[in-house]
Amino acid sequence: MKIAVAGTGYVGLSLATLLSQKNEVVALDVIPEKVEMINNRISPIKDDEIEDFFKNKKLNLKATLDYKEAFDGAKFVIISTPTNYDEVEGYFDTSSVEDIIKKVKSMNIDTTMVVKSTIPVGFINNMKEKYDIDNIFFSPEFLREGKALYDNLYPSRIIVGEKSKRAEEFANLLKDAALKEDIIIKYMDSTEAEAVKLFANTYLALRVSYFNELDTYAELNGLNTKDIIDGVCLDPRIGTHYNNPSFGYGGYCLPKDTKQLLANYKNVPQNLIEAIVKSNDTRKEHIANMIAKKNPKVVGVYRLTMKSGSDNFRASAIQSVMAKIKDKGIEIQIYEPTIKDNTFEGYKVENNLETFKNTSDVIIANRLEEELNDSIEKVYSRDLFRNN
Repeated sequence: MKIAVAGTGYVGLSLATLLSQKNEVVALDVIPEKVEMINNRISPIKDDEIEDFFKNKKLNLKATLDYKEAFDGAKFVIISTPTNYDEVEGYFDTSSVEDIIKKVKSMNIDTTMVVKSTIPVGFINNMKEKYDIDNIFFSPEFLREGKALYDNLYPSRIIVGEKSKRAEEFANLLKDAALKEDIIIKYMDSTEAEAVKLFANTYLALRVSYFNELDTYAELNGLNTKDIIDGVCLDPRIGTHYNNPSFGYGGYCLPKDTKQLLANYKNVPQNLIEAIVKSNDTRKEHIANMIAKKNPKVVGVYRLTMKSGSDNFRASAIQSVMAKIKDKGIEIQIYEPTIKDNTFEGYKVENNLETFKNTSDVIIANRLEEELNDSIEKVYSRDLFRNN
């Protein structure tokens, strides 16, 4: 069948790649350069599996700037456009999603829209009422940046926000394209599916914050953080995963999803959700204070990306740490090979690694790499397990 995918970020491009193994997929984007790259089988994002599939798999995949070309004749229109959190409104900016909904409705075609963008609880019901439509449901994604296609090939679960034949058909599309066997598929209403997405990501943010606060306590009291974490996590109820301290949770999903969930708690009693949001700011302030105590003249920031193997530093926590360090009157320079300019957001960029290391009094690195080993005495990092 023909499937349209609107938006070619991590979610959209991984789904388009996955489904184009067995279906005709037309991907829609508004950036001509991305469309050209996809049509030339060059991945516009860093993802090993997508790059491998583009190089070695026969994919029935085309990208276009024309929404009518993309949507016409499509059995499903998957919406995976960005939804940034609006701090002023206290709500996701869902305008890009609504734009696709309006375009589909204007074409008067027989299709089903599946929203994969992260949205507030109640959004799908609001859209049904606002646009007088019923051909739409939500299906959350649970992907990691840089591992998006892998997580579609080996999904932890498939959740579809509708109990219907078309929902089953969509779930089976994902299942049949995956490599994992015995995939759990769960059907529920879209409102519950919307809540699943936000609560899942907020729990991950909670876990990051918990081990970061454990690390803060240990660091300030001269204790061995790794020994404590190892001892705590050997309890099988806790587990030895997602426990590596960092400069805070960042990236495209966790900061905005936690804030959206907190906004959804209006008129609902809570303490924990708000604490998760505040904890992240507290952690970044602590990191900045620990750097300032070293009295450096120049702080070198090793990579703006928060994870090894990633090229995305949108909303990375280290940028907030940088701002707090700058506010203390300390000069900052950045080593980030993905930036080709000499400056970034007013900061100096030095992409000669040896010059960067030699001219930095302190080097901060959220995740350690071997190329820092010869300057490790200058490096400040909370990366204890050498994993993401």
